[in-house]
Amino acid sequence: MSTITPDVWNKELEHLVRDALQTIRFGTVTLVVQDARVIQVDKNEKIRINKVGHIDGCGI
Repeated sequence: MSTITPDVWNKELEHLVRDALQTIRFGTVTLVVQDARVIQVDKNEKIRINKVGHIDGCGI
């Protein structure tokens, strides 16, 4: 495993990743890397609907 240099992993990036992880309940957080640098943080959140209050899709 190589060492992450300060210009690749900085406090701003750490804050973005921590924020994404702290504000998601179900889903994924993905780091997009290009030329050995993180260029994008994607957060894909799933919303779970319980069976009691489900939406049946009528009219959709």
